[in-house]
Amino acid sequence: MSLTAESPLHSSSSSDDFAAFLASELELDSSDTSPCDENVLDDGEADLQEPRIKRQRVEVLEVTATLEGSMTGGTSQENIGTSLKASDEIKCPPHPVSYGGLCGICGKLVEDEVSGVPLRYIDKALRLTSSEIDRLRQADLKDLLRKRKLILILDLDHTLLNSVLFAELSSEEQYLIQHTDSLQGDPNRSIFKLNNMHLLTKLRPFVRTFLEEASSMFEMYVYTMGKRPYALEMAKLLDPKKVYFNSKVISYDDSVEEHQKGLDLILGAESIIMILDDTHRVWERHKENLILMKRYHFFTASYCKFHINAKSGRELKKDEGESDGALATILEILKHAHRSFFDTENKDHKTDLSSRDVRQVLKEIRKEILRGCKIFFSPVLPYRSREIPIWEMAQQMGAICSREVHSSVTHVITVDKNAEEARWALQKKKFLVIPDWIEEAYYSWDRKQEEDFQIGC
Repeated sequence: MSLTAESPLHSSSSSDDFAAFLASELELDSSDTSPCDENVLDDGEADLQEPRIKRQRVEVLEVTATLEGSMTGGTSQENIGTSLKASDEIKCPPHPVSYGGLCGICGKLVEDEVSGVPLRYIDKALRLTSSEIDRLRQADLKDLLRKRKLILILDLDHTLLNSVLFAELSSEEQYLIQHTDSLQGDPNRSIFKLNNMHLLTKLRPFVRTFLEEASSMFEMYVYTMGKRPYALEMAKLLDPKKVYFNSKVISYDDSVEEHQKGLDLILGAESIIMILDDTHRVWERHKENLILMKRYHFFTASYCKFHINAKSGRELKKDEGESDGALATILEILKHAHRSFFDTENKDHKTDLSSRDVRQVLKEIRKEILRGCKIFFSPVLPYRSREIPIWEMAQQMGAICSREVHSSVTHVITVDKNAEEARWALQKKKFLVIPDWIEEAYYSWDRKQEEDFQIGC
């Protein structure tokens, strides 16, 4: 039995301490003193049970040894045999790990409803109890903080890349299929054709540099609502040498809640997790960990799916900039948050790193963007589909939202220069800007020049 079919592992990546950590923390030592079951088997039952138990323990030990092999270079059958011979009586805590419906330590049947959280992205048959996951998270927290690392969860579509089916390409985009063929062998190409999936994928500008620099500060996971085969193919494009994600690729097939992403599957403390995603609603339970990304649209069909009437990057024959695009901007925010989290000179920070919370760090950074602004929103603003309402964006950035126009208001947001509040703003020499001023500040984490967002600009 091997993990390689579901979770491709490697033997040389220093960034995949996650696998070695999990293997060591789940070390199935047969000398454990707490029995799984207080019932004592009679001799006949024991004779039948022992071979099955040992086979099950061999499989689980192979799982953990294979995970550890991603760091050491292989699975040690000697260690498996030694562990099994350590004691004639197999004991364990109350089924902390199960594999294929059986306890991974004692081999007894574990009921599905109490068998724990499925970690299918590590191995399709592996489950850990919530208490065991909590224990692993605490151990992982100490290990990561010692290395001065946090955890970063990365979405794929519209965050790191943009994919389109061949059948969805517009007539003007058909040439891209042959163009992509001509780039085969170019190590710096950013567009790929996946014939087995009938799609083209365009990597977001700066993504390779982003991953390289982020890996020095974070242990990184991929978490996508795409199916697992797609997730693994995209991870292969982004991380061909398996130095960033390796087995930490979570897909829709692995999720425990339909149409929602959650941190239940992440073997790390929520207090050190940051999330990059273009979709707010899939993280309902973890909004404070989320950095919402401006969506990346390269193909025409991408805009159409969101009912946006705009020209794609392909149609405009231009792409996001490497140095001033969304990923470059967010990388600076991640660096800022990382520095702030590990800052030992700030007297307001708790001395114990394990008691700090990156969610509070993000909140403090964001609140500085529009601090001092008092904003009135026109009641006749046209509806526009947004991940977050603009008034909520403004509040998160430290602005005060007013329901009335009065002398303390600094900005009026409207799209109608003839509206009463617009005329008032001009008369009182207040800033009069369109809603995009809020949105751009939110995604760039920086207050934009108001004159660039006047009505009609």
